[in-house]
Amino acid sequence: MASHKVLRLATPHIHLQNQLSKELGISKILAQVLVNRKVKSTAEAEKFLKAGMNDLFSPQLFSDMPKAVALVKKAMENKEKVMVFGDYDVDGITSTVLVKNTLVSLGLDVLHHIPHRISEGYGLNKEIITFAIENKVKLMVTADCGTANQKEVEGLRQANIDVIVTDHHEPQGIGLPAASSLINPKVKNSGYPFRELAGVGVAYKFCQAISGSLLNDDLDLVTLGTIADSVPLNGENRIIAKEGLLQLPNTRREGLRAIIDNAGIKNKKFNSTYVSFIIAPRLNASGRMASAELSLRLLMSQSYEEAQGLAKELEQFNRQRQKVEAKILEEAEELINRQVNFKEQKVIVIAKDDWHQGVLGIVASKLADRFYRPAIVISLNEDLCKGSARSIKNFHLFDALVDCKELLDSFGGHAHAAGLLITKDNIDEFRKSINKLAHDRLSLEDLLPSIDIDAELFLSDLNESMVRGFESLEPFGMANPEPLFYTRSLKLKGQVQSLSRETLKFWATDGITTCQVIGFGMAGLLDSLMQAGSFDLVYTPKIDSWRQDESLILEAKDIFFK
Repeated sequence: MASHKVLRLATPHIHLQNQLSKELGISKILAQVLVNRKVKSTAEAEKFLKAGMNDLFSPQLFSDMPKAVALVKKAMENKEKVMVFGDYDVDGITSTVLVKNTLVSLGLDVLHHIPHRISEGYGLNKEIITFAIENKVKLMVTADCGTANQKEVEGLRQANIDVIVTDHHEPQGIGLPAASSLINPKVKNSGYPFRELAGVGVAYKFCQAISGSLLNDDLDLVTLGTIADSVPLNGENRIIAKEGLLQLPNTRREGLRAIIDNAGIKNKKFNSTYVSFIIAPRLNASGRMASAELSLRLLMSQSYEEAQGLAKELEQFNRQRQKVEAKILEEAEELINRQVNFKEQKVIVIAKDDWHQGVLGIVASKLADRFYRPAIVISLNEDLCKGSARSIKNFHLFDALVDCKELLDSFGGHAHAAGLLITKDNIDEFRKSINKLAHDRLSLEDLLPSIDIDAELFLSDLNESMVRGFESLEPFGMANPEPLFYTRSLKLKGQVQSLSRETLKFWATDGITTCQVIGFGMAGLLDSLMQAGSFDLVYTPKIDSWRQDESLILEAKDIFFK
């Protein structure tokens, strides 16, 4: 086999497979996929497949939620001015819109602020303290930030401004902010049983508590932020995403309708891919290239005509972002080829003058995927240099940054994604330090990209009814990937079609059953496919409904030639 990827084939659990199939009336293959998703009983499987809004935990389980509710009631009774401070990504923007709308619906006078990515950076800052004092703000509510802002929260409290922090970022091990109320499922003693909520998920819980309502009509916003932030789509996140994706095509928000119309996905059955690759990049574009205020205005717009104009501006920002990203990615790869010795460096740390800070995260993500190593991309300047980092499966990025914190001015993030500020003089030492950690924590096998296979099948195992059963596993995302299967010793039947966007379409047969296969981005494999005596296929089976003529098709994820 010619491939650099490692196949990890799940061990069949025949007894549980048979039990789930019999008691739930599902295929044995679907049952095995559920087992692979760590389902251990019929009750757990039923909950996974049928979980709904009634299965969400009460927001009152947050130990600090009563304080937050009391502070909002006090603001209502005393007619105090409130300010919402958010973040510039989709999670932060949707959190800000949700919190502001909910507070306004309670009759409060509400200001908001989303910092400029480049001139202000992430999180609360000194300037916002001055602004809040000058505008007689009495209550500050953060959305998707605040856990790392000890000094700023202390400054607000000293100015007699109460602070409610709603956030989901990991505490940095340097103490928590002395907020009036801290609502974050990742802090110790939060009281909340599910720690993986997105920032907008935490904001949603806060808004439910202060309004006394389930706020089902806001699930479109909560779903956008949840999927866009790449949190695990299991537990409560899966329920939120599942319900919200049903709501999105018929959203009443003029801004979302405008984006959906402009993107050409109106009247489609929405899935997580639509959010991750179509809606979220557009909403992120203004915050990457200029100010996120444009995206916030779009989501709060009450006029479809206004929303259309704003959506078209976002399209322009998105095209600009793509050009800048492509240029930086090309320069980054040139630097890697010249500077990175992969025998010695398990973490890529590269830096260059004046790289646009708005696209560093996307570039880092693409480099991590391409080289299968943690990647940290830094834009150099005379003062503090901003960096963005993305990781691979077995390297906890946030923990590594904690262990290198003496060399960093500030940092924050999660296991797989983080941001940091560092002085230029510390970059070389930081590169050495994080690579030393990586040498201790990453084996050579960890640096080989792997594919987790749910089961090895014959083509004759597949049918439309069985494949439709996989729809009950949606929405797919981190911690709940699309089912992947493996079939050996296939042969090409007929000619290969080469379609637009590097796509191949062909028929494959095992000598008994023949199936159509589509491979997006696989045009480079055309010659190998034509010359191969046989090949093994990794794929996700789907129902192709193009031109209303539904049929089974295999979406190729990898091809192993013999």
